[in-house]
Amino acid sequence: MTEQVDSGSPQHGERSISQLVSDMSEQMSRLVRDELRLATEELRTKGKRAGIGAGLAGVAGVTAMLGAGTLVACVVLALALVLPAWAAALIVGAGLLLVAAVLGAVGGKQLKRATPPLPREAIAGIEQDVQVVKENARP
Repeated sequence: MTEQVDSGSPQHGERSISQLVSDMSEQMSRLVRDELRLATEELRTKGKRAGIGAGLAGVAGVTAMLGAGTLVACVVLALALVLPAWAAALIVGAGLLLVAAVLGAVGGKQLKRATPPLPREAIAGIEQDVQVVKENARP
């Protein structure tokens, strides 16, 4: 007995191209969903870490301000050994206000230089590129 095999149909274990394309599409969809799920979980984990880090940085800032205040009090008390307490506090307070005024002026100048927040050099470069393309596009 001889078996005849239909050469037009897929043999046992072989799959048609349409089945393979369908499987590939399904697997790609699953892969994309899995990758998105993984990315979401990674961002969630990083967000938690960033939140904890920001909270700790805030606490560190408050603690540093308390420490700085204590050091200012120390300077006032040290000056109070040679001057009246009110004069020591006045001198330290005036000195701090002077430092704040200088820092504020320097910061204001830097802020003015940074505004408006447009990448002017990049915009100029793009405008120049557009001009070159226009000139070269003319017949």
